[in-house]
Amino acid sequence: MAEITVTKTLDCTGMLCPMPVVKTAKAMKELSIGDILEMISTDPGSMPDMNAWANQTKHELVEALDEGGKFRFKIKKTH
Repeated sequence: MAEITVTKTLDCTGMLCPMPVVKTAKAMKELSIGDILEMISTDPGSMPDMNAWANQTKHELVEALDEGGKFRFKIKKTH
């Protein structure tokens, strides 16, 4: 599998819903189309929240990893 080049990393460690989604939405506005945002969270609810957010916004959720208490997402800006 090809390495995913991250444009920006957003650390949402310790934040609870809805803050990881709110911060992700804000960070995506600062990126260019095709850029990759990596968001790191410790909120277990961020896994379903980020899936729903990506479906709703039509940005591409490239990767969603559960690293045992830490959740790592890579989201590609599509528009």
